[in-house]
Amino acid sequence: MFANPLTERLADFICGIGIDVRPAHLPDATFLPGLRISGGVIFVDEEKLAHPGDLLHEAGHLAVTDPSMRNTPEVATPSDGDEIAAIAWSYAAAKHLDIDPAIVFHEHGYRGSSKALVADFDAERTFGQPLLQYYGMTFEKRQAAENGVPPFPFMVRWLR
Repeated sequence: MFANPLTERLADFICGIGIDVRPAHLPDATFLPGLRISGGVIFVDEEKLAHPGDLLHEAGHLAVTDPSMRNTPEVATPSDGDEIAAIAWSYAAAKHLDIDPAIVFHEHGYRGSSKALVADFDAERTFGQPLLQYYGMTFEKRQAAENGVPPFPFMVRWLR
């Protein structure tokens, strides 16, 4: 579907969890270059895609969206909570895929906080994890042990 092997790998993962990813020709004016979400689908213009890791972040937005709202024509601007949850989700996805989190948390994103976010996640701070746990997608250490699964960044399910 995509020429870039990384973009293809990320798209395969996202499709595998139940979010549709499709190639498209997009206008220049999209929030993230080369990406647009509509109707629960992530459209990717590979020629304009500046950072393949942005695909995981956008998938995170759909993944944490209330299921009744996921396939609406236009996803509403995420709440601060859902933005935080999408950030944590995309870190978990990077770890699951065994790719460097810097691919998602690149220097041109996250308002200059990319390195700090990765450092927080690597230090097992709970940025975003409580919301993912509230959504039934992951567990913190104690509850993970009680449920017999690894803690965040391990995900018990990828979609809310």
